[in-house]
Amino acid sequence: MKQETRKTGTNALRHELTSRVDHESSASAEDVYEVLSDLRTHAVWGGERQSPTTRIVSIEAPEDEAVLGTEFESTGTDPMGRFSDRSVVTAATRPSVFEFVTQARLETKKGARADWTNVHRYELRASGDGCVIAYTIRIVSISALPGMLRVLNLPLLSGLVMKASASVARRGVENLARMAEERANAR
Repeated sequence: MKQETRKTGTNALRHELTSRVDHESSASAEDVYEVLSDLRTHAVWGGERQSPTTRIVSIEAPEDEAVLGTEFESTGTDPMGRFSDRSVVTAATRPSVFEFVTQARLETKKGARADWTNVHRYELRASGDGCVIAYTIRIVSISALPGMLRVLNLPLLSGLVMKASASVARRGVENLARMAEERANAR
């Protein structure tokens, strides 16, 4: 699969949007990293175990452990519409950092399109017998802000949207931790 960057033209966002979630897990950083770097698991903890309205629907990824430069594709859904994503791993330092950049295309329920660039970063640090998972999503650019997406340029309202986004991210990180804990306990 060849990673291609979508040409998105100008950035309709006035500023980058960021959300961060921290979660303590009883799994070790190594156990969490193992789940993160097995990209096929993202369809479970970020898909099957997520809300039916906001989730990964499918993922096409190599079976091997993801390393720097690994590329993968996924589709997803959320209340705005459907996403088709192409991602590349941009940091893979076992067991402390896993990051990928996603070029996403949103097709809204009303037929509008917008191309997004998102950076997903997971930082893992030992804490007691487990670890702390710090997940940050940065929405770097969006080509257009159709419909309700216009609120992303209004400071107060964009803050509320990012708080709502953090609750979805929190559920994903909790699912990631639970999957790593289940795998560790099964050994």
